[in-house]
Amino acid sequence: MAKKIQLTAEGLKMLQGELETLKTQGRTEIAEKIRVARGYGDLSENSEYDEAKNEQAKIEARIIELEKMLENYELIEESGDTDSVSIGVTVTVFDELRKSEFSYKIVGSAEANPMKGLISDDSPVGRALVGAKVGETVSVEAPVGELKFKIVSITR
Repeated sequence: MAKKIQLTAEGLKMLQGELETLKTQGRTEIAEKIRVARGYGDLSENSEYDEAKNEQAKIEARIIELEKMLENYELIEESGDTDSVSIGVTVTVFDELRKSEFSYKIVGSAEANPMKGLISDDSPVGRALVGAKVGETVSVEAPVGELKFKIVSITR
């Protein structure tokens, strides 16, 4: 049996929304692009048609991926416990190398988006933070060398 994908309630809604959008709006838009591209004539030399078909394949692959995720997920219970870092909490850390504070929400890998401050519990930083308590310093090996983060706060 495959490992369950861990999702927060927010992440579950996000994936369900993406799936619904792709099944409705995404499929409709790509069908229209294919229809228009067919009107350009010979399909063997029609780059617009080829591009639209490739886009359609990507959309269908993402739909299948999302459906499989949503068939095999485990909702993360977001209890009020903020004694230590766990999935579903927002942790504020002081980066000793950059001398600044950052906040990250710890999420399952399906929800991770580092550019939005959502880091996976499976990532090197996430693994180092999970289980740590306020005041503790954790170390993470990175390409730039060892990073050290001091836990400033943990919130839900």
